[in-house]
Amino acid sequence: MLETLTVWTGSLAALLWSWPALVLLVGTGIYLTLRLRALQLRHVGHAVAVLRGRHTGADEPGEVSHFQALATGLSAAVGTGNIAGVATAISFGGPGAVFWMWITAVVGMATKYASCTLAVHYREIDAQGRVAGGPMYTLKNGLHMPRLGAAFALFTLIASFGIGNMVQANSVVDGLRYVVPPVAEHRVWIGLLMAAGVGLVIVGGIRSIARVASVIVPVMAVAYCLAALAVLVMHATEIPAALGLIFNHALNPAAAGGGAIGAAIQYGVARGVFSNEAGLGSSPIAHAAASTREPVRQGLVAMLEPLIDTLVICTLTALVIVISGFWGEARPEGLAGAALSAHAFSDTLGGAGAWVVGLGLTFFAFSTMIAWSYYGDRCAHYLFGPRAVLPYRLLYLVAIVIGASTSLQLVWNFADVANIFMALPNLLSVVLLSGVVVTLTRDYFARQQGVRA
Repeated sequence: MLETLTVWTGSLAALLWSWPALVLLVGTGIYLTLRLRALQLRHVGHAVAVLRGRHTGADEPGEVSHFQALATGLSAAVGTGNIAGVATAISFGGPGAVFWMWITAVVGMATKYASCTLAVHYREIDAQGRVAGGPMYTLKNGLHMPRLGAAFALFTLIASFGIGNMVQANSVVDGLRYVVPPVAEHRVWIGLLMAAGVGLVIVGGIRSIARVASVIVPVMAVAYCLAALAVLVMHATEIPAALGLIFNHALNPAAAGGGAIGAAIQYGVARGVFSNEAGLGSSPIAHAAASTREPVRQGLVAMLEPLIDTLVICTLTALVIVISGFWGEARPEGLAGAALSAHAFSDTLGGAGAWVVGLGLTFFAFSTMIAWSYYGDRCAHYLFGPRAVLPYRLLYLVAIVIGASTSLQLVWNFADVANIFMALPNLLSVVLLSGVVVTLTRDYFARQQGVRA
């Protein structure tokens, strides 16, 4: 039964993530990049300035700071996609998949900017100052399509149990199993421990989640990147060849062979979106809670997510794997996902490398689970009212235990299916309201001295 379900969901995921979906995701990013005149390349400096507190007023409406909103969004994005997802993309799509992850990130910055700007612009704030925002409110208040907003909320609610929950729990066990093999015999207990930790944080809502995320994400991201840089420094002479391999397999049919370029594009885009979540519509729910009267400011901060997540962290992971040579036919039998990344790190750093991946994955996945719990409970609130939040949180914790005990491929298939269904309503809202984004952007920069739009 389980094998049949795995095959069925795999076929469905392959169908949904075929060329039309890839063209829609990347095409939307290209369209927004053109309409915004490559804003994501021109205003990175201004985005960093906003993040550091400049251009920000006091006593602005919202629940969390610019940095806390970014940390929450990153905590959902920086997770198994950066470790397990990159390994999966390279294993099945070859080194060329990394190039298409980069493309997804660059154009995804424009998509992330637009969707998060709209989320702040169309959010709702109640009398107690609690914020409700995200694509469902953009669809409801911006396009007057509450039913489509409900469809997005439903798909996101379902996706929260996949991309934000079971995938994370499963990959934690997979990574730790490589470091400590007996872990495989105690999957349920590992799942219970993770569920308990997540439960202690999410009971406090967005403020508690943002506080924890703003600590975990910077510390673990820096530690993981330093370990990856240590590997790359030791193999510095091999970096140009690794980069050449990535470009060659992405763009040269003769080098890639057969339909390898198609596989590289498919796995690169799918795993790129899974990693940085640009276009899915999840992180706008967190960014909508930011304390600001200027939607554009939070949009600028939000667009830093794909840059940090994919262009920095995923690239470091990819280079370590490609340089190690443990991909394609050279991949050790039975190694996939997080375990492959751990094997690549340990090839240079020994046991310490495997521990870096195992612990990094654990903390990244934990932060992802707490952030996605907020996305899911906001959608449950939108669909069923405040009484649905507690039952949702309890089901969410149960799903963590289930995810820790389920086969890797089935969980990934489930996540891929859920992702594309939640992306469609969000992309529709971003495209139809792109004129609003352009107007808000021009108005904002017209009021900023010394900054050109």
